[in-house]
Amino acid sequence: MKHDAVLPAPFHAGLADAPPDATCVWLQAGAARIRVAWWKAGDKGTVLLLPGRTECVEKYGRAAGDLVARGFSVITIDWRGQGLADRALPDRREGHVGDFSEYQQDLDAMLAEATRAGLPQPWFMLAHSMGGCIGLRGLMRGMPVKAAVFSAPMWGIAMAAWLRPVASVVSALAAPLGLTNRFAPSTSAETYLLQAPFAGNVLTTDREMWDYMRRQVAEVPDLALGGPSIGWLKQALRECAALAVLPAPKVPAICALGTAEKVVDVPPVHLRMAGWANGQLDLYPGAEHEIMMEGPAVRERFFDRAAALFEANR
Repeated sequence: MKHDAVLPAPFHAGLADAPPDATCVWLQAGAARIRVAWWKAGDKGTVLLLPGRTECVEKYGRAAGDLVARGFSVITIDWRGQGLADRALPDRREGHVGDFSEYQQDLDAMLAEATRAGLPQPWFMLAHSMGGCIGLRGLMRGMPVKAAVFSAPMWGIAMAAWLRPVASVVSALAAPLGLTNRFAPSTSAETYLLQAPFAGNVLTTDREMWDYMRRQVAEVPDLALGGPSIGWLKQALRECAALAVLPAPKVPAICALGTAEKVVDVPPVHLRMAGWANGQLDLYPGAEHEIMMEGPAVRERFFDRAAALFEANR
């Protein structure tokens, strides 16, 4: 039964290459309108799929298919500031958030929609990059999931050694100097997928998956996002630092990380997983940042291991 407050949202099924029967709706999360998509399919439980920065629900169409094929239902989200969700700044190509706690409002709205839609219990979490930062905070807040899988989680931000002190100073002075809404150093309005060539990219070694991701933002420019604002960078650094001093949750977890990772800061991932009593760090030789967007063998290994963890903790 449809709730009056839940309105249908557009979903670019052809670009997503997703399972059939997607339900895509608008939700209100605090002051922001966000978008979620879900597939009520398998009865083994529901995977809460948390994307990274710049991403949209269409990007996870194939991932949803991989999970549905293994017997799970799936729900995923456009965080505020990206995809078709409300964006905070006049230039929609610039990623911005006032405070990382706002993402928890989005997460709460997503969980409420999973309940409203009657998505099967138990619930599990699969979180990539920035979604791994938001998801870890969610677990620490008592998010009701039985197990969690992380893909290259943003528990620190990779920067060139020379840029780290610059970023700290710039982010600290951003508000007094009126720079909060400016692009962060070394970033621009253009989305990485349309700016970088496949050769030497930092996301995937698989050309077909690169083309899949690129086609989405090329054909629907509203899905694209450029660099983050200085304000976003300040809040991200603050949230990563705050999470780093907290003990690991008790939820069983696997953290997948490519050995060629260049987007998130790697040492905080190793440190966090070393202290996670029922957590396991799973390294993927030669893989870049996007484990779920690598070649078929890597993707099969990733989703098989995720499914095994989820099934063991139903």
